[in-house]
Amino acid sequence: MADLISIRDLDKPTIEKLLSVSEKMEKNLFTSYDKFPGKVAATLFFEPSTRTHLSFQTAAQRLGMSVVPYYHAASSSTKGESLSDTLKIVDGYADLLVIRHPAEGSARYAAEVCRHPVINAGDGGNQHPTQTLIDLYTIQKAKGKIKGLNVSLIGDLSHARAMRSLLYGLAMFGAKVKLIAPRGLEMDSQIVEEVKEKFDAQVEASEQLDLAGADVAYVCRIQKERFSDPYQAAKMQASFRIMPELLLDAKQDMILLHPLPKIDEIPAEVDASPHAHYFQQASHGVPVRMAVLEHALKEG
Repeated sequence: MADLISIRDLDKPTIEKLLSVSEKMEKNLFTSYDKFPGKVAATLFFEPSTRTHLSFQTAAQRLGMSVVPYYHAASSSTKGESLSDTLKIVDGYADLLVIRHPAEGSARYAAEVCRHPVINAGDGGNQHPTQTLIDLYTIQKAKGKIKGLNVSLIGDLSHARAMRSLLYGLAMFGAKVKLIAPRGLEMDSQIVEEVKEKFDAQVEASEQLDLAGADVAYVCRIQKERFSDPYQAAKMQASFRIMPELLLDAKQDMILLHPLPKIDEIPAEVDASPHAHYFQQASHGVPVRMAVLEHALKEG
């Protein structure tokens, strides 16, 4: 695994190994590892990011690496430099590249252009493999297993890269998945058919926001920035919210996850609920990405 572009790049044994290493990393999170002194990680973010960017930087530093951050707004890309030229330049400075870019397929392109390992931190609405590893780790840690769980994926399933990657990962591990989305924001049917055919996955779809029976409810925001009609996006967002009263029908031990940032699809008063696990989920970004960086450098 020199590159990690899609969750499809990983088989189940490799994911299980990464989750096991992540657990060890978390137990010793504040220990100075210094496994890769002298190594340099470049973080290239062409889109805004808080959790993904900071957790990758923290993960690299906890492994003893130096970090070279690239910010699009302050780069020569604003002068017209091509993505190819930017990648080749940064590839000459670093031992590993982490990239987020709005264009689908950009991370795969970066892997073709660069000599060093490339990790996809999100390419448009396509893939977000390290988020899926964080999600699987969080579910396994909270529930003790993944296989056989009833997992509801809720919200904008058409545009959310995290949901596309996660559906594949959940299917690989034998979870039962319910796709809950407003009409017009359903999961790509080709992705659904792929996981059914490849993993014999149990997947159902619904337009009704209902948490009854779910062991895990995973919510994502309506991604207004990917809509051509902002009014329609706002209308859908207002109608698809996890209100406190909705949790009354949930299992007592159901966990509520979100890749964040959350806007108003989960009101602030839900944060205090025992169901809310999204801040713990976000904290897992560091140990999981430490495991990913270590594996990429060892294999690369």
